[in-house]
Amino acid sequence: MEPRWISVFIDQPVSLFDEGTRFWAAVTRSAVSPRRGDRDEFATLVPEAGDAFCRVQATADGSAGVHVDFHVDSVLDAVSAAKKCGATVVQDLGHVVMNSPAGLTFCLVADHGERDIPAPVGETACALDQICIDIPATRFDEEVGFWRELFGWADLPVGRPEFHRFVEPDGLPVRLLFQRLGSDDGAKSVSAHLDIAAGEDRETIAAQHVVLGATRLAEFDRWIVMRDPLGLEYCVTGRSPRLTPA
Repeated sequence: MEPRWISVFIDQPVSLFDEGTRFWAAVTRSAVSPRRGDRDEFATLVPEAGDAFCRVQATADGSAGVHVDFHVDSVLDAVSAAKKCGATVVQDLGHVVMNSPAGLTFCLVADHGERDIPAPVGETACALDQICIDIPATRFDEEVGFWRELFGWADLPVGRPEFHRFVEPDGLPVRLLFQRLGSDDGAKSVSAHLDIAAGEDRETIAAQHVVLGATRLAEFDRWIVMRDPLGLEYCVTGRSPRLTPA
């Protein structure tokens, strides 16, 4: 299965939908599309230039989180491939909601030709360009193996043993990073969080986010852990934002 585009969805409780949407629209310098769906539960964050890849959803059960949509040539073929690799179907709505072996929810949707990756935004350029999949240590090898088999991507060496990534094709707006959680983390299922590349300006970007309503939680050598108004954690990292598709 070869995804042609990737969208990230920020799932929000209905009561916080407007506040959370305003925050992420400001962070990404995006306009908010008209709401759509049977319950007006969806909206798209429309970039100043390029194709959209970040969307928001008001959840019926009041949960908050992040999930990924993979845009594919054939949803039927992609579902078949994912099931053979160990995924399970949760719901078929035309787009298909699935769970990975360790329980990460993702969707398979039809490709509509998005290919133009938005440039980094702001005076101090930054970009929401990565989703980190956080995996309990006991499920890490199984989960990474599932995505390796599904995509057929080669492993890409990284400098830290708790992380794994693949050699991804050109033209995708967000990278995937896989993180092995520590034994003291307490997580029993896989989850995901967003990473914003800010380069040497990560302190400035983090401070701007605090003004917008985020909370600064912790600082590490290469990233700052933040919490958005929904209570979702994300990271502002020292990676340089991608200036061209790669």
